[in-house]
Amino acid sequence: MTHTGSGSTHDPRAGLARRRLADAAPATAREHGPPPRADRPVALVTGASSGIGAATARRFAEDGWQLLLNGRDRRSLEETAAGTSAVLLPADLGAPEGPRLLAESALRATGRIDVLVAGAGIGWSGPFTAMPHTDIDRVLSLNLNATLHLVREVLPSMAAAGRGRVVLLGPVVGTAGVREEAVHFAAKAGLAAFATALRQELRGTGVGVTLVVSGPGNTAFPARRGRPGRRSRPRPAPAARVAGAIRDAVRHGRDETRVPGRLIPPDRTRGTAPGPYRRLLDRFG
Repeated sequence: MTHTGSGSTHDPRAGLARRRLADAAPATAREHGPPPRADRPVALVTGASSGIGAATARRFAEDGWQLLLNGRDRRSLEETAAGTSAVLLPADLGAPEGPRLLAESALRATGRIDVLVAGAGIGWSGPFTAMPHTDIDRVLSLNLNATLHLVREVLPSMAAAGRGRVVLLGPVVGTAGVREEAVHFAAKAGLAAFATALRQELRGTGVGVTLVVSGPGNTAFPARRGRPGRRSRPRPAPAARVAGAIRDAVRHGRDETRVPGRLIPPDRTRGTAPGPYRRLLDRFG
């Protein structure tokens, strides 16, 4: 059983991605509020159609940021952007040219990107041996590969400006894994390792990398992936709470933020108490 969450799925027709981005000219989005101002910081948020991405966009808007919003569903993006001067950039990041075209459109719209919140993602639920090869590729393509490609396209402008921050979303169980979501969490673990390595490469450039680790999200994503959330522990984190943590991490230049803050990463528990770690994983994983 395969279902997608907010974000995008793979589409091999690069021309379709180009047309979608061409339709997202900045002028079509400025009806949501006053014209963008050049003196405001700029945030590009992917997966902004719903969930954590939409909540994060709203938090940044409250602080006066200029928003560049990406997702596949234009109508949902318009709801997120209501009352703001957000520029809508609907596009399929899973398409081969999607990340490059999105970055080009974003930079053309505002001239710079101060913060990238990479929130787009899809899910798949079911036994790994029953997962079609095409769905393995789709989940890895969007949740990991497309994110890396988009960061690669955005970084040069940040480094040239001597400032910026990349925000990556990786659940607290990203390196531990959850049964019947093996590929999704493999991708999240990859993002966690990428964040650590990239942070070291960017030292001295003025560009930072924030990894957000959280408990299960209290959003529509679990239902869309084909299996509604069934766990009461750890307690699901509301999207607005995660969004607030992202905003605070950007404000204070934090390399990592946890939601809730008392969460202990599974890797730490695995190293210090392997027996309890396995029992907890058997119970909740």
